[in-house]
Amino acid sequence: MKIATFNVNGITSRLPRLLEWLDESSPDIVCLQELKTSDATFPELAIRSAGYGAIWHGQKGFNGVAILAKGADPKERRRGLPNDPDDTHSRYLEADVDGVIVGSIYLPNGNPHPGPKFDYKLAWFKRLIDHATQLFNCDQQVVLAGDYNVVATDDIGDIYSPRSYKDDALLQPETRAAYRELLGWGWTDAIRKLHPDKPIYTYWDYFRNRWSRDAGLRIDHLLLNSRAAPLLKEAGVDKAMRGKEKPSDHAPAWVVLGE
Repeated sequence: MKIATFNVNGITSRLPRLLEWLDESSPDIVCLQELKTSDATFPELAIRSAGYGAIWHGQKGFNGVAILAKGADPKERRRGLPNDPDDTHSRYLEADVDGVIVGSIYLPNGNPHPGPKFDYKLAWFKRLIDHATQLFNCDQQVVLAGDYNVVATDDIGDIYSPRSYKDDALLQPETRAAYRELLGWGWTDAIRKLHPDKPIYTYWDYFRNRWSRDAGLRIDHLLLNSRAAPLLKEAGVDKAMRGKEKPSDHAPAWVVLGE
């Protein structure tokens, strides 16, 4: 089973790229982030015509997450994280697909740091950790996939150069501590597990020629619980998608699970 995550940075404007990638890569399950469209304007017909069922949690102009399944309809389990009924951001969606629990995550960016947006990021991260700990020991395979908006380390494998981002919320000690806390419950960072030293980026800013210089960051992650981790066979990033016409600033990341 191939499970992927892709921050599309606006599903309406990137729909040709998304459909192209679905056709070329043929993932079984896809977690999408940053839809930037309302529930009513989600392109369900185009997605279904490509062979995928879908559920989505939209928000006009901002945020938004979805889960796609090839030849099937994902069964929604949860929409939004628990313990903050006043949170109106569409950032988390959870579904059951063929016995696998999948969570699509769009963690807050947190900039500018410091400030209320960074405080919201850390509070949201805490709620994610609390919910993830409940999922970890589930008797099903669980994959939490998405844009975590965290660069785990200063290593070249995670970021081309931390100097340019030293004040960014993605690299702050509190952000990284939250990510380490999440992993500390036993979650496996699939890409780093199979590629411990290799530079693998998932995001290249549109500015300062960062794509052409391969000046990227690894901020899109797929985390596996104890039942999914032993089934990990492959993991990677479809980097070429970032070089297409009118691309997202992210590239799809994926894992393959098998017996």
